[in-house]
Amino acid sequence: MPLTSAGVTAPGPDATFWNDRFLAGDTPWDRGAPGPQLLAWLEAGALQPCRIAVPGCGSGWELAELARRGFEVTGIDCAPAACERARARLAAAGLHGEVVRADALAWHPARPFDAVYEQTCLCAMHPAHWRRYEESLAAWVRPGGTLFAMFMQCARPSAAQGVVEGPPYHCDINAMRMLFDDARWQWPAPPAPAVPHPRGWTELGVALTRHG
Repeated sequence: MPLTSAGVTAPGPDATFWNDRFLAGDTPWDRGAPGPQLLAWLEAGALQPCRIAVPGCGSGWELAELARRGFEVTGIDCAPAACERARARLAAAGLHGEVVRADALAWHPARPFDAVYEQTCLCAMHPAHWRRYEESLAAWVRPGGTLFAMFMQCARPSAAQGVVEGPPYHCDINAMRMLFDDARWQWPAPPAPAVPHPRGWTELGVALTRHG
C-alpha cells in the first residue's frame, strides 16, 4: 500500500499491485476489445472527435479505437507494464496518442480536456480516494465538457456488515450521485444503460456534463 505525504498508509492497491497483474497477464477485466458502451456512445454521436483522456488506460483498447476515429487521445496509467502495452497497441496500428505513466490522483494536464472516458480507475481505487479523484476529474474536464463514466455494479454480501471489499469496488449509484454532485456535474435522466462485465458484474454508463 502507498504512503501518504503524512506517512500514513493509504488503503487499497498501489501501482506495484497493478503492474504485477499486467506483467503476469492476470487481467480478467480486459475484454480484448473496446468497451461496448464506448462504441455505443461513438455510434450514437454522443462522443465525437475531440481532446479526450482515458485514465487507467490499461492495454489501450479504448485509446486505439478513439485514435482511429480521429480523437486526440491521452492515456494515463500508474502501471509501467500497462503503459508499454498501450503504446505498443497504438504503434502496431500506426496510430498517434500520448500515454502517460502517472498517478491519476496527482497528475495535472497542461490544459483541460473536452472529455474523459472513465471505466477502470474509480472502481480500482479504495473509496477513501474517491473524493480526491472526483476533484481531479473536475479539473481535467473543461466547463461544458463531458465525463463518460462506467460505474461498476459489484455489490458483495459482506457489504451488509460494513465491509469495503475490492478491487473492483462497488460504485453504488446513490454514492455516485453524492460524489459527482449537482454543484459540478449535470446528470442525464435515468435509466442508464447496463453493460455486462466479463467477470459477471454490470457497469452503468453515465455521461456527466461539467458545469461552467
